[in-house]
Amino acid sequence: MNHRIRNKGTVSTVTLFLLALSCAFFQQQTMAQPINVGNNITMSITTGVAGGTLTSVVNTARTLTYRRQLAIAKITVSTSCPTQSFTLKVLATAVPDGIAAPEVTLVNGMPATDFIVNIPVRPPNTARSCTLRYTASATFSQGNSIEDGNDVHTVTYTILAQ
Repeated sequence: MNHRIRNKGTVSTVTLFLLALSCAFFQQQTMAQPINVGNNITMSITTGVAGGTLTSVVNTARTLTYRRQLAIAKITVSTSCPTQSFTLKVLATAVPDGIAAPEVTLVNGMPATDFIVNIPVRPPNTARSCTLRYTASATFSQGNSIEDGNDVHTVTYTILAQ
Protein backbone atom coordinates (compact mmCIF):
# COMPACT_ATOMS: atom_id res chain seq x y z
CA MET A 1 0.00 0.00 0.00
CA ASN A 2 1.25 3.47 -0.74
CA HIS A 3 0.95 6.94 0.59
CA ARG A 4 2.04 9.66 -1.67
CA ILE A 5 2.84 13.26 -1.09
CA ARG A 6 2.31 15.01 -4.42
CA ASN A 7 4.03 15.21 -7.73
CA LYS A 8 5.77 11.90 -8.26
CA GLY A 9 4.15 9.31 -10.41
CA THR A 10 3.81 5.72 -9.24
CA VAL A 11 0.31 4.67 -8.32
CA SER A 12 0.36 1.89 -5.81
CA THR A 13 -2.02 0.27 -3.45
CA VAL A 14 -2.59 3.23 -1.13
CA THR A 15 -1.40 6.61 -2.22
CA LEU A 16 -1.47 9.93 -0.40
CA PHE A 17 -0.45 13.13 -2.14
CA LEU A 18 0.51 16.23 -0.24
CA LEU A 19 0.55 19.52 -2.02
CA ALA A 20 2.33 21.81 0.38
CA LEU A 21 1.25 25.36 -0.27
CA SER A 22 2.70 28.31 1.46
CA CYS A 23 0.20 30.82 2.70
CA ALA A 24 0.80 33.57 5.16
CA PHE A 25 -1.40 36.22 6.65
CA PHE A 26 -0.68 38.55 9.52
CA GLN A 27 -2.54 41.27 11.37
CA GLN A 28 -4.21 44.11 9.44
CA GLN A 29 -1.43 46.71 9.33
CA THR A 30 1.42 44.37 8.44
CA MET A 31 2.19 43.04 4.99
CA ALA A 32 1.82 39.30 4.54
CA GLN A 33 4.99 37.43 5.42
CA PRO A 34 5.81 34.37 3.34
CA ILE A 35 6.14 30.90 4.72
CA ASN A 36 8.21 28.64 2.51
CA VAL A 37 7.55 24.90 2.46
CA GLY A 38 9.24 23.71 -0.73
CA ASN A 39 8.19 21.35 -3.49
CA ASN A 40 5.54 18.66 -3.41
CA ILE A 41 6.47 15.26 -2.03
CA THR A 42 5.16 11.74 -2.52
CA MET A 43 4.91 9.04 0.12
CA SER A 44 4.08 5.42 -0.67
CA ILE A 45 3.24 2.66 1.79
CA THR A 46 4.49 -0.52 0.19
CA THR A 47 5.05 -2.99 3.01
CA GLY A 48 2.92 -4.76 5.56
CA VAL A 49 1.92 -8.11 6.93
CA ALA A 50 -0.96 -9.76 5.06
CA GLY A 51 -3.96 -9.80 7.35
CA GLY A 52 -1.98 -7.69 9.80
CA THR A 53 -0.82 -4.11 9.68
CA LEU A 54 0.78 -1.86 7.11
CA THR A 55 4.09 -0.16 7.80
CA SER A 56 3.71 3.62 8.15
CA VAL A 57 6.00 5.84 6.09
CA VAL A 58 7.77 8.91 7.50
CA ASN A 59 9.16 11.78 5.43
CA THR A 60 11.36 14.53 6.88
CA ALA A 61 12.61 15.93 3.57
CA ARG A 62 10.80 19.28 3.88
CA THR A 63 11.36 22.29 6.09
CA LEU A 64 9.06 25.15 7.01
CA THR A 65 10.82 28.52 6.78
CA TYR A 66 9.37 31.67 8.35
CA ARG A 67 10.41 34.93 10.02
CA ARG A 68 9.65 36.35 13.45
CA GLN A 69 6.90 38.98 13.37
CA LEU A 70 6.22 42.32 15.10
CA ALA A 71 4.00 40.58 17.66
CA ILE A 72 4.08 37.16 19.32
CA ALA A 73 2.89 34.84 16.57
CA LYS A 74 1.79 31.31 15.81
CA ILE A 75 1.65 29.09 12.74
CA THR A 76 -1.45 27.05 12.02
CA VAL A 77 -1.98 24.10 9.67
CA SER A 78 -5.04 22.86 7.77
CA THR A 79 -5.72 20.58 4.80
CA SER A 80 -8.10 20.07 1.95
CA CYS A 81 -8.47 16.54 0.58
CA PRO A 82 -12.10 16.04 -0.56
CA THR A 83 -11.79 12.30 -1.21
CA GLN A 84 -9.58 11.46 1.78
CA SER A 85 -9.40 7.74 2.55
CA PHE A 86 -6.10 7.39 4.40
CA THR A 87 -4.26 8.98 7.35
CA LEU A 88 -1.68 11.75 7.15
CA LYS A 89 -0.08 13.45 10.17
CA VAL A 90 2.44 16.29 10.46
CA LEU A 91 4.76 17.36 13.27
CA ALA A 92 7.19 20.30 13.54
CA THR A 93 10.60 19.22 14.82
CA ALA A 94 13.78 21.15 15.63
CA VAL A 95 11.77 24.36 16.08
CA PRO A 96 14.26 27.22 16.73
CA ASP A 97 11.70 29.75 18.04
CA GLY A 98 8.35 29.03 19.62
CA ILE A 99 6.81 25.78 20.83
CA ALA A 100 5.76 22.93 18.55
CA ALA A 101 2.25 21.58 19.11
CA PRO A 102 1.72 17.82 19.32
CA GLU A 103 1.50 15.92 16.04
CA VAL A 104 -1.53 17.05 14.00
CA THR A 105 -3.71 14.56 12.12
CA LEU A 106 -4.65 16.20 8.83
CA VAL A 107 -8.35 15.71 8.07
CA ASN A 108 -10.17 17.19 5.08
CA GLY A 109 -11.95 20.42 5.94
CA MET A 110 -10.47 20.65 9.43
CA PRO A 111 -10.24 24.12 10.95
CA ALA A 112 -6.79 25.66 11.12
CA THR A 113 -5.00 23.98 14.04
CA ASP A 114 -2.11 25.39 16.07
CA PHE A 115 1.18 23.99 14.76
CA ILE A 116 3.85 26.23 16.33
CA VAL A 117 2.88 28.69 19.07
CA ASN A 118 4.59 31.43 21.11
CA ILE A 119 6.95 32.54 18.34
CA PRO A 120 8.80 35.51 19.88
CA VAL A 121 8.89 38.95 18.29
CA ARG A 122 11.78 40.07 16.15
CA PRO A 123 14.72 40.66 16.23
CA PRO A 124 16.25 38.75 14.72
CA ASN A 125 14.52 39.11 11.37
CA THR A 126 16.48 36.27 9.82
CA ALA A 127 14.77 33.22 8.36
CA ARG A 128 13.93 30.48 10.88
CA SER A 129 13.39 26.87 9.80
CA CYS A 130 12.02 23.70 11.33
CA THR A 131 11.69 20.21 9.91
CA LEU A 132 8.29 18.90 8.85
CA ARG A 133 7.75 15.28 9.80
CA TYR A 134 4.94 13.76 7.73
CA THR A 135 3.66 10.31 8.68
CA ALA A 136 1.44 8.47 6.20
CA SER A 137 -0.46 5.42 7.33
CA ALA A 138 -3.28 3.18 6.21
CA THR A 139 -5.11 0.08 7.32
CA PHE A 140 -6.30 -2.79 5.18
CA SER A 141 -9.89 -1.87 6.07
CA GLN A 142 -9.42 1.60 4.52
CA GLY A 143 -9.02 0.05 1.10
CA ASN A 144 -6.37 0.91 -1.46
CA SER A 145 -5.51 3.48 -4.11
CA ILE A 146 -6.31 1.21 -7.04
CA GLU A 147 -9.92 0.84 -5.91
CA ASP A 148 -10.43 4.09 -3.96
CA GLY A 149 -8.08 6.54 -5.72
CA ASN A 150 -5.23 8.58 -4.32
CA ASP A 151 -5.44 11.09 -1.51
CA VAL A 152 -4.25 14.50 -2.71
CA HIS A 153 -3.78 16.91 0.19
CA THR A 154 -3.41 20.66 -0.14
CA VAL A 155 -1.83 21.61 3.17
CA THR A 156 -1.90 25.28 4.21
CA TYR A 157 0.42 26.82 6.82
CA THR A 158 -0.50 30.30 8.07
CA ILE A 159 1.41 32.66 10.34
CA LEU A 160 -0.60 35.14 12.39
CA ALA A 161 -0.59 37.13 15.61
CA GLN A 162 -1.26 34.93 18.60
